[in-house]
Amino acid sequence: MPSAAVPFQPSLADLGAPLHTVTFVVVDLETTGGSPGDSRITEFGAVKVRGGEMLGEFQSLVDPGQAIPTAVSALTGITDAMVAARPGVAAVLPSFLEFCDGAALVAHNARFDVGFLDAALTRLAYPRLANPVVCTAALARRLVRDEVGDCRLATLAQRFACRSQPTHRALPDARATVEVLHALLERAGSYGVVTLDDLVAFGKVRNAPLFRSRRHLADGLPSAPGVYAFTAAGGEILYVGKASDLRARVRSYFGADDRRSVVELLKEAAAVEHWVCPTPLEAAVREARLLHAHRPRWNRRGKNPERAVYLKLTAERFPRLSVVRAVRGDGGVYVGPLPSRAGAELAAAAIHDAVPLRRCTVRIGARTRVAPCALAEMGRCLSPCDGSVSPDRYAGVAALVAEAVRGDATPLFAPLQRRMDALAAAGRFEDAATVRDRVRALAAALDRTRRLAATAAAGALVVSRPGRAPGTVDVVAVDGGRLVWSASCRRPALAATVAAAGDLLPPRATAAAGTPAPTPVVATAAADEVDLVSRWLRGPAAVVHRCDGTLSSAVAGGRALADLAARLAAAQRGTGHPGVELAAKRTRR
Repeated sequence: MPSAAVPFQPSLADLGAPLHTVTFVVVDLETTGGSPGDSRITEFGAVKVRGGEMLGEFQSLVDPGQAIPTAVSALTGITDAMVAARPGVAAVLPSFLEFCDGAALVAHNARFDVGFLDAALTRLAYPRLANPVVCTAALARRLVRDEVGDCRLATLAQRFACRSQPTHRALPDARATVEVLHALLERAGSYGVVTLDDLVAFGKVRNAPLFRSRRHLADGLPSAPGVYAFTAAGGEILYVGKASDLRARVRSYFGADDRRSVVELLKEAAAVEHWVCPTPLEAAVREARLLHAHRPRWNRRGKNPERAVYLKLTAERFPRLSVVRAVRGDGGVYVGPLPSRAGAELAAAAIHDAVPLRRCTVRIGARTRVAPCALAEMGRCLSPCDGSVSPDRYAGVAALVAEAVRGDATPLFAPLQRRMDALAAAGRFEDAATVRDRVRALAAALDRTRRLAATAAAGALVVSRPGRAPGTVDVVAVDGGRLVWSASCRRPALAATVAAAGDLLPPRATAAAGTPAPTPVVATAAADEVDLVSRWLRGPAAVVHRCDGTLSSAVAGGRALADLAARLAAAQRGTGHPGVELAAKRTRR
């Protein structure tokens, strides 16, 4: 078994390089069949070219370790006897990778060849290919589809009068693909394709005229993480987004995405503004701030913070739940702000499933007597309206809800889990799924409330986490849950970067004695930003260098609640373990 590390450190082609300076390795593989999972490589063929000049060739038969089907041998001429004494793919791959070092890979129907290469690399515990890939079949479909009956390699080689003709052997087919590539590059130049990233993007484009008319909007954008905004001629911000590679992301709009909304957006767009951000958190926060400030017409989410609501446990003689728009100093217990009324109502339904709070809106005084409703008769309400329950006993039930916000939420979730399991065991999977959705909404609401309140109460913070690049650290300065500054540095510079972050924050404040009860974030426009910051603070290997306030979560059930919310969210996305809970597993079958 080879080493898990490639025997050299490969260099990659520069995506921004002019095409005449790019080294291309045009590759073709012969295989035992069409599936990388079941079939194996029988022959490598590759030609290295730059600026129209051939630099070298690579060819090797390979012992696939399995029989070659008769039909495949008839097509390629490669038989079991021809490969019996040849090296296996483990011996050939290292030489092939060196041959491709620093080059862009080219293949006709590249998904096939790259798929077999990646499958072989994975089986040998090597990293997958990271080279830029150009597909001549995709380029031909964009450039000459109207001139030929099909875009097969043989058809294109004949159309361009290539000296080399494909024969279903690896090296001759690679030579033919080189000539087809050069002919297609000449055509692509009329669309403004002059660099390697132009070529890679153009191979994915579905609307060539749009690519040609709008691609200049990405000129000058860096291949760096940050935030971008499409703007109209009058300066209106039309759309805001974030990307790990600004240039590549913006270019993907120009023809690679032919959705009607994107086409209409590009018709209005006159320019693209951008902001390079040193950390992913800063990019996410900047995007949220731009969405709130400009309400771009083409963004659907995150631009209407005024739609946020709170789930409130009222401060009445007999408290009840209510969905409200604002926090008032009325003694109520508030959960939120929550992004939508629908989510708040689901969370309220979960609480009503767990504890018998009243749902009526009538004000109940000491002498109020009203006939009990159907919920009371079913045991789902304590029926304070008919005087059958004392305020003290009712207050004990309401206190479970208040405690779930501030401390241990287990008494709410335990009966919900039992109800969900019982429904699933009885085969009532749709009803179990309904309870599951309510549990998910309640867990997310309580977790969000705690995170936002704790982050806002922390005051001035300086926190670091490992960065995206090896050996780097992201450092952020936060005040009251809002991002003040961020930077990415190498580990030796961490102390200096932390000191610089601290200099940007207010002077240290004296923390109040004790741990105050969490209070909701009132400014809903700021809640999205505080949410982003709180999630970042929860990330792996976070180190707190300064905290002027209190950064904490409830000991009783705090971690359990966070884990439950994360698991249920993963189950909803289909990425979690199928056994998160019985109803989720069975309703997905």
